Amino acid sequence: MSRPKIKLTLVERKGDHGCHRGHRVGDSFDFDTERGRLCPMAMHVAFPYVDILRYGGTIPGQPEGTAVFCCPDADTINVFKAEIVSEE
Repeated sequence: MSRPKIKLTLVERKGDHGCHRGHRVGDSFDFDTERGRLCPMAMHVAFPYVDILRYGGTIPGQPEGTAVFCCPDADTINVFKAEIVSEE
């Protein structure tokens, strides 16, 4: 059984400063092929959510197949959404 593809998208930015890595709302990353472009702080937080989604888990209070999480940068809080991408 193959693992589902995961897409990470920056959906919101909170705070007065821009992202130190240069990410902007709307930026998307394929977890398998583009995760090296993602800020290491955000990637550190994303990884457990990706594992949960990939192996059939769900995040309480969030739609099935999705996980919303924040980058831990105190200067600018980037809100990301991880989601399973269906291969049609």
